[in-house]
Amino acid sequence: MDELSRRKALLSGGALSALGALGFTAPAHARKAWTWSAQGSVAGSGAGVDPRWMWDEEADPVVKGLLERGEVPRVNEILSTWTKNGQPLPDGLPNDLRDFIEHARQVPAWTDFDKLGQAYDFNERRGLYLGVLYGMASGMMSTVIPKEARAVYHSYGGANMKDRIAKTAKLGYDIGTHNSYSPDGEMAVTCVKTRLTHAGVRHLLPQSPHWNAAAPEDVPISQADIMVTWHSLATTVRQKLTEWEVPVAPEDSEAYLHSWQVTGHMLGVSDEYIPASWEEANNQAAQVLTPILAPTPEGVNLADILLDLGAPIDGALLSRPVLGAFTRYTLGDQIADWLSIPREPVWSPLLETLWRPFIIARETGLNFPGSQETYFLFDEFLRKAVLIYLNDGKPINIEIPTTNRPS
Repeated sequence: MDELSRRKALLSGGALSALGALGFTAPAHARKAWTWSAQGSVAGSGAGVDPRWMWDEEADPVVKGLLERGEVPRVNEILSTWTKNGQPLPDGLPNDLRDFIEHARQVPAWTDFDKLGQAYDFNERRGLYLGVLYGMASGMMSTVIPKEARAVYHSYGGANMKDRIAKTAKLGYDIGTHNSYSPDGEMAVTCVKTRLTHAGVRHLLPQSPHWNAAAPEDVPISQADIMVTWHSLATTVRQKLTEWEVPVAPEDSEAYLHSWQVTGHMLGVSDEYIPASWEEANNQAAQVLTPILAPTPEGVNLADILLDLGAPIDGALLSRPVLGAFTRYTLGDQIADWLSIPREPVWSPLLETLWRPFIIARETGLNFPGSQETYFLFDEFLRKAVLIYLNDGKPINIEIPTTNRPS
C-alpha cells in the first residue's frame, strides 16, 4: 500500500490485519505505482522517481531553519513589503532565505512571454468562465481531494477559510494579469510565498496529532499533491470549457497551458512532472486526480464553509443555494452527494436549462465591436470585488505559518 508510510503501516499493523480479515483491501489507486512518462513533460526526460516521495528540497530546509530559530514572525513582516516580481528584496532577511528567494523568483529558461501575453488575452475574453470554474469546479473539487482537504483543515489556514481562500484566489487572479511574470507583476512573488507556506505546513503538520490520526502519509504536500491541485485547476478548467463547448482557438489553448506550466515550475514542481501538452495533462490527471477523489469528514466540513461564504451579505439565503447548484452542475451528482449538497429545486433546473444558451449568447456578443473590452471590465470588476470581499478590503499577503489549526 504505497500511500502508507512504513512507520504508519507498522504502527497500525494490528488494525490493518483486522481489516484484512474482514475483507478490506486498499483501493486500486492507493497501490498503483507512478507510470506517467517524463517524456511527456516540458523537460522531455527525467529520472522517473515517483513524485509522491518528492517534496521541495530547496524551500523545506530553509523554512525549517526559520521556524526552529523563531524567525518566521519577523520574516513575514519583512516580506509583506515585497509585492512585485522585479522589486529588490527588503533588508533584514536571513541570508539562506534571501538566497532561496533570489533563485526561486526566476522564471524557467523555457518561458515564452509571447505565449503569456496570449494567455492574458485569453483571460480577457474568457474571464467569466475561468472565474466560475476556478471557484465552483476547482475550489469545490479541492474538498474531495482527501490529502488536500486534510492538510487544509488541520493546518492554520483551515481555521479561517475566508482568509485561506483569499490567498488561493490571489494566485488565480495573478496568473490572469497582463504582467503576471513581468518585473511589475506579482505572480512570481505569489508563487515563491506559496512555496514558503507549503514548506511551513510540511514542517508543522507532522506535529499535529489530529492530522497524524487522519493522514496516511508522513509528510504532506508532495510534488504529486501539487500536481493533483494543478490538474484540479488547469486541466479541469480546460476539460470543462470543452464540455461547455466554449470556442477556444489552438493558440489560446496552448498559451493557457503555458501559463500553468510556468506556474507549476514556479511552485517548485520538477519540470519532469509538468505535462508538455493537454493530451499529456489529461493522461496524467487520469492517473493522479480522477481516481483519488473521495469524501472525507474534513472535506465535507470545508465544503460547508465554502457554501456559506456569502452569508455576511445575504445570510446565505440566496448565495448558498446558487453556489450549491453551481457545484452540482460543474462537478456532477456524485461529488455533490458526497458533500451533502442537495439538488436545488429552482437553481439546478435553471442552470441546466440556461447556462449553455447563456454561453452561446455571450460568445455571439464577442463579434460586436467593443464587446471584448466591455466583458473584460465587467469580469475584472467581479474578480477584484471578490478579492476585496474575501480579505475584508485589506491587501492579501501570503505568510509562512507558525502553528497548526488552533483548535
